[in-house]
Amino acid sequence: MSKRITVAIDGPAGAGKSTIARRIAHKLGYLYIDTGAMYRAIALWALRASVGLSDMHRLEQLANEAIIEFVPGTNAVLLNGEDVSEAIRAPEVSNAASEVSLVPAVRRALVRKQRELGEQASVVMEGRDIGSVVFPDATIKIFLDAHPEARVERRAAESSLPPDVVAQQIGERDNRDRARAESPLVQAPDAIYFDTTGLSIDEVEAGLLKIIRDRTSNGKERTH
Repeated sequence: MSKRITVAIDGPAGAGKSTIARRIAHKLGYLYIDTGAMYRAIALWALRASVGLSDMHRLEQLANEAIIEFVPGTNAVLLNGEDVSEAIRAPEVSNAASEVSLVPAVRRALVRKQRELGEQASVVMEGRDIGSVVFPDATIKIFLDAHPEARVERRAAESSLPPDVVAQQIGERDNRDRARAESPLVQAPDAIYFDTTGLSIDEVEAGLLKIIRDRTSNGKERTH
């Protein structure tokens, strides 16, 4: 039986984590886990249930009770059996998720769920505390980064917001992520730093696949 492989990809907003993690998982035949989607799912449930974002007790209950699933080979995210892949991307859910992620009890509940997912199969998991908190013993740890200007340009291209607004949002998100007491955004000591500034998505993919293949004999690319 082949050993389960855990690829942990951390980094700030706009570094390209979701796109590259999804592609890497597909190439290797691993399960892709977007931890940000898990916080978005809790935020969506809270909004639907009219739970206040300051009600830490109820938010903890939702996080503990939520059944969050990722469908292999797709981008689908299920919350309690419902496909919420599109719903969790709504602007109001994104804003709420940023608040929900600050609640220590919510983070602890979702970290438990993330570890359970990682115990079931080889995974590519991306977020902000995967290599430092969720899987400190991950097979491969990568810290994906980019210059602030490049990150703003990428996020602005994905939305209809002007660059100055995106820059402010990313700056605020960076400050929250790095300053929070529970699982702050940090580069794990043994993580490989990878700067994506000026690189195409194909170049980033090739670079990360090389790192993974150098670290494990199981990183064979799928041919279909």
